[in-house]
Amino acid sequence: MTLRTLDTLGDLSGKTVLLRCDFNVPLKDGVITDDGRVRASVPTIQRLIEAGAAVIAVSHLGRPDGAPDARYSLAPVAARLAELLGSTVSFATDTVGADAAAKRAVLSAGDVLVLENLRFDPRETSKVAEERAEFAALLTAGVDAMVSDGFGVVHRKQASVFESAQAVPSAAGLLVAAELDVLGRLTETPERPYTVILGGSKVSDKLGVIEHLLPRVDRILVGGGMLFTFLAARGLAIGSSLCEMDQIDTVNRYIADAAERGVEIVLPTDVVVASQFGADAEHVVRSVDAIEDTPFGASGLGLDIGPETAANFAALVESSKTVFWNGPMGVFEIPAFAEGTRAIAAALTRVDGLGVVGGGDSAAAVRTLGFDESAFGHISTGGGASLEFLEGKTLPGLEVLGW
Repeated sequence: MTLRTLDTLGDLSGKTVLLRCDFNVPLKDGVITDDGRVRASVPTIQRLIEAGAAVIAVSHLGRPDGAPDARYSLAPVAARLAELLGSTVSFATDTVGADAAAKRAVLSAGDVLVLENLRFDPRETSKVAEERAEFAALLTAGVDAMVSDGFGVVHRKQASVFESAQAVPSAAGLLVAAELDVLGRLTETPERPYTVILGGSKVSDKLGVIEHLLPRVDRILVGGGMLFTFLAARGLAIGSSLCEMDQIDTVNRYIADAAERGVEIVLPTDVVVASQFGADAEHVVRSVDAIEDTPFGASGLGLDIGPETAANFAALVESSKTVFWNGPMGVFEIPAFAEGTRAIAAALTRVDGLGVVGGGDSAAAVRTLGFDESAFGHISTGGGASLEFLEGKTLPGLEVLGW
C-alpha cells in the first residue's frame, strides 16, 4: 500500500488542481455553526497556492437529493474560507454549468474557486458507474491534477471521490495523509494500554469496529445510548432508555469473546435518568441496577453516564497510552446531560500518548463544549470513514489513490 501524496504530482506551478474537500459543515439560518472541517482544508489549499497552482475546491453539504436547494449552498463556506485564507475566494453558483465554466476560464496561479454543492447534481452519488464517470469527466475537464482531501467521504464511491481520481493524475492531500498516519498507529503499532471509548446512540453502528478491535485493544468503555443495550443484555431494567433488543445476542457474544481474550468491556455503574427528553426535564442519578427506582419509574430515560462512571472512565483514559474515542457519552447538546462527555474529553487532553477523537459527533462535542482542539492528539474529520477504516474495510477513495 503506497499512498500517492502531493509530492507525486510534481511541479504544479501554473497548473489547475481539482481539490475534493469535506465542507459538510452544520448551518443554522445560513450561518456555519462549526467550521472545523473548513479549517481542516486550509493547509492543503495553502500548499497548493504556494506551489503556484490554481485551486478548484469542490464538496458536498447535506443531503439535497440531487437538485439545487438554497439551504445547502456552499456560499457561506466560500466566504468563511476567504476569511481563513486572508484572500479572495471566488464562488460559482453551479457545479458544471455556465457560471462554473466562466469562473474556471479566468483562473490563474494562486486563485481559489469554490463550486456549488456537488450533490445538487444526481450524478455525484449515482449508483450507476457510467453516470458518475460522466459527472467526473465534467469536473476534471481542463484540470491537470486532482487532490483528494475530504477524509470524511473516502469511504464513498462517488464521482468526485472515486471516478475523478481515475480521470487525471491524483494524490492525497495533507489532511487525508495525516488521518491515515494516525489511524495506522491505532491499528498497527498502538502503545499500551490501549483503550477504546464507544458511545453514540446505537450498538448496531459500532458492531464492525467492536469486532475488529477486540483482538487489538486492552479495554472498551461503553457509554452513550448504546450502553442500555449492554445493560439489557445483563438482564437489568432500563426504563424507556434507548435499546436495540435485536442486538442482545450479539452483545452477549462480544462480552464472551472479550472475556476469552482478556479484554475488559467496562460498563457504567451509574447513569443520569430524566423524566423526558428535553432541556427542562427533571433528572436524577441512579446506579445501573436501579434505573427504574426514580419518580419517573419505567418511563425514565437514561441520557448520560453518571458522575461515578465519568470519574472511573476518566481515570482509565488517563492511564492509557493509546485512546480512540467515537461517540458522545450522553446528549451533550443539553447542558444537564453533557457532563459525561465533558469528562471524557477532558481526560483525553491529559493522555500521555496518543489520544484520538474519532470524528463525527465526538468532534462536534469537543468544540461545542469549548475545548482547545490543540490539546488533543488528533481530531478526525471523518467519523464514518474512521470507523470503516478501523473495521478493516476497503475504502474506495483511498484504494483509488494507491492505498
